[in-house]
Amino acid sequence: MKKQKQKRNKPDSQFHLLHEKRRWSQKFADAFRGLRLSVYRQSSYRIHFLAAVIVLAAAWRLGNFDTIRWILLFFCITIVIVSEMFNTAIETLAKAITNSYNPYIGNALDIAGGAVLVTALGAASIGIILFLEAIWKKLGIFL
Repeated sequence: MKKQKQKRNKPDSQFHLLHEKRRWSQKFADAFRGLRLSVYRQSSYRIHFLAAVIVLAAAWRLGNFDTIRWILLFFCITIVIVSEMFNTAIETLAKAITNSYNPYIGNALDIAGGAVLVTALGAASIGIILFLEAIWKKLGIFL
């Protein structure tokens, strides 16, 4: 008697089990879906994105940012947005686990929010240093 191959049931939804093999195109599609979810479901993400646009426009307007300054700006923006996305992922998981109050989940959410705060403050500090130096150079003030 021949052994029949078992058919793998494909999930009905767009979510995939971790052990299931997916094509790269599907992985990228899921990643872009996650990006869209972050943008449309989190107001704080939109605020960070708006701040990033303003910072980049101001740097371009100043006109004296060299390659290293641009790299630092993009790195700071990226790290803040990524930390916000991780925070959103943790919030989403917490909502999936329970709607009831749980002190452990509350602590995890507070820690994730604190991580966003630390990255935003660090990025703002670096940005202030970069912009002050660029403004001083533009005005002819050297330290």
